[in-house]
Amino acid sequence: MIDLHIHTTCSDGQFTPEETMRLAAEAGVTVAAVTDHDTVSGISRARQTAQQLGMTFFSGIEISVQYTRELHILGYGIDADSAALLAFCEENARNRRERTSRMLEFLHRRGVVISLEDVRRCNQGRTSGRPHFARALVELGYADSIQDAFEKYLATPAFYAEAERPKPSPEKGIAVIRQAGGVAVLAHPHQLKLEGPELEALLQQLISLGLQGIEAHYSRHTAEQTRLYLQLAEKYGLLVTSGSDFHGPSVKPDIQLGSGVAGSLCVEDGEIPRRLEQAIAANSALA
Repeated sequence: MIDLHIHTTCSDGQFTPEETMRLAAEAGVTVAAVTDHDTVSGISRARQTAQQLGMTFFSGIEISVQYTRELHILGYGIDADSAALLAFCEENARNRRERTSRMLEFLHRRGVVISLEDVRRCNQGRTSGRPHFARALVELGYADSIQDAFEKYLATPAFYAEAERPKPSPEKGIAVIRQAGGVAVLAHPHQLKLEGPELEALLQQLISLGLQGIEAHYSRHTAEQTRLYLQLAEKYGLLVTSGSDFHGPSVKPDIQLGSGVAGSLCVEDGEIPRRLEQAIAANSALA
């Protein structure tokens, strides 16, 4: 079982890197990657635990970029000590910290009585992102669920206009992954809500910038969507990856570890990790 899209408390997940890898092993995952948002701080801890449990582990990251819309780019096989990558992560961390204040002000203007301490209780005392704000809104009675909190407050046009942080371009996000020896992969393409020529045009543009793969197998993809992304991967020579996007039941209760794939020959015969390893080796030689 392969799961190459997993989050921990180092970004917006519920469990520590060590706990997450133990849960993954218990769920039957044998090939895993931690892909926290805009940070590599949990990689060494997750790798150590995964290796102790006999799992194959890939270092990873998920970078949010802004094109005509927001995209998420996964990076695999990255050198977590890359100076360019660490500088990039620090810049994004600074933007996230600044956004925290704007988010509090945004909610206060809407009559929500919430403090940073309320939010930090949802992420073990650390400065937090939107999922932790959402959990705090639920705990304080301003929303019925995480999804409700996003729909009411954290994913509205007003939020994006008033509180959202600046995001790098796809060119910059892909470049920093490639500079760190990693493989850049388009995450959960269904979220783009694009089909046909529009989706292909976007893929072509991203490929010209260095994109090498697409997350065709994903926990929320329908069978029809999966077939489409596999066809596009074959057409454009892209790597195929699979991931659940696990954050933990308190953040994304409908997503379980290892739920990215439901029976696929390319997974069963080990093609995904083998091709990914080959691409990582080739990139590392050029980085």
